[in-house]
Amino acid sequence: MGLIGAYSNTKQQVRTLESLIKSLPDPSAPFQGRHLTRLTRTARPLPTEQADELVAAYVAGDSVHDLAQRFGVSRETVNQIVRRRGIPLRPRGLSPEQIDEAVRLYEQGSSLAGIGKRMDVDARTVHRRLVERGVPMRDSHGQHR
Repeated sequence: MGLIGAYSNTKQQVRTLESLIKSLPDPSAPFQGRHLTRLTRTARPLPTEQADELVAAYVAGDSVHDLAQRFGVSRETVNQIVRRRGIPLRPRGLSPEQIDEAVRLYEQGSSLAGIGKRMDVDARTVHRRLVERGVPMRDSHGQHR
């Protein structure tokens, strides 16, 4: 059947479409089916040896993000394990010493993204801390604004 034959008699196609439309539920009626729920992951408990290793790495300075990836758990699970062992959580973001270092690096020409990667924080965090310190920002071409 040629192209013209396939599209020249559309009555059957229209009837089929009308039939499908009639079979749809009334859009103004309340929903009667099941709502999709968010899929959640079940927490996987770490064996004691792995939890010991995780805590030791945290105390040594590894980031929660890195530990979560390494052990295949969520960041919240890492925090829970560390808290259960009685170890205080480190504050998120940059310490005053890290901000001093970020100022020095930025003034030497490093990018916000480069500093953030080096300090394991987002470039926006670096930007906010530098602005708080009154550091003049550069545009994307390296020119001061």
